[in-house]
Amino acid sequence: MTRRVLVTGAYRGIGAACAAAFAASGARVALADIRQPEETADVAARAGAAEVLAFACDVSDESAVVAVGDAVQQKFGGLDVVIHCAGVIHEAPLLETSVADFDRVIAINLRGSFLVGKMALGLMEGTMEAPARLILIASDMAYYGRETFSPYVASKHGVLGLVRSWAKEFAPRVLVNAICPGPIDTEMLGAAHMSAEWRAKELAIPLARFGKPEEIGELALFLAGSGGRYFTGQGVGSNGGSIMP
Repeated sequence: MTRRVLVTGAYRGIGAACAAAFAASGARVALADIRQPEETADVAARAGAAEVLAFACDVSDESAVVAVGDAVQQKFGGLDVVIHCAGVIHEAPLLETSVADFDRVIAINLRGSFLVGKMALGLMEGTMEAPARLILIASDMAYYGRETFSPYVASKHGVLGLVRSWAKEFAPRVLVNAICPGPIDTEMLGAAHMSAEWRAKELAIPLARFGKPEEIGELALFLAGSGGRYFTGQGVGSNGGSIMP
């Protein structure tokens, strides 16, 4: 049976890599991103998806997330795999971080995870023999914290809380896990989001390089496949050794 997959934040970075990986595997792929659907759909179409749906969606907007779920249910009849990648980052000292800055990060990263996860879990029809998979993108920072990134760290720590709670609530029908990337070479690591000082600190890890988005896509495929059948409630690191829990 062809898997029915939803990827959020699918236009670029980790989301695009996950979308391309599942598309190349022959899945029917639904993509959601804040950008226009035509731009996002091309990501999966180039990878040879069996079928592509694309939606413009602000994941912090409940009505927008529900509308995506309704459309996917109508077209696909349910979901087997959801990879929630949409997120933002914010770097600033605490005393220069406004309440609006904090609210924006929490709204997109944590509220968005709650809304997408709630919608997805309502559409998943897995069984003990063939469980569905929900994968949220967290961060290695959720474990070790980082100065000047407190809203981001708090949001990703909250994502792990959702994962652990949902893993217990929906087992064994749905396996719920997080991927906790280390420094990945995406636009988030660029000068617009992170200082040169912190980019240098990100490289001070055992593997001494940034990870590739495709490496996260491969991990998502693993967790969603037969190799991931005994994973639930986990924060799975692909981090070059940045943390070793």
